[in-house]
Amino acid sequence: QVQLAESGGGLVQPGGSLRLSCALSGNILKINNMGWYRQAPGKPRELVAGLTPRGGTNYADSVKDRFTISKDNGKNTIHLQMNSLKPEDTAVYYCNWNVAVIAETGYHRGRDYWGQGTQVTVSS
Repeated sequence: QVQLAESGGGLVQPGGSLRLSCALSGNILKINNMGWYRQAPGKPRELVAGLTPRGGTNYADSVKDRFTISKDNGKNTIHLQMNSLKPEDTAVYYCNWNVAVIAETGYHRGRDYWGQGTQVTVSS
């Protein structure tokens, strides 16, 4: 059974930094894509940063040059380094892995798994 475990959220002052981590456990066949999303109160969930298995990245305009997504070599763990944090970055952050997997319902070419969410609050 595939599970995701997130860590690293918290309270930080404007201009500060945080690093989020997300570890995938369980048997998967292939990683299609990885990413971080966030959802602020009253707003839809939005993509913050995406990462392909070959290392391609994409970022929301609002976080470019401040956030960096990465993956540990040889491990199914991704990170989101967040620098120069702003109050508008306050949200619950979710990691997402889209993978090929044999699940209880059979083979899935691309199945989404979500982390439990971690709160990031940027406030003085």
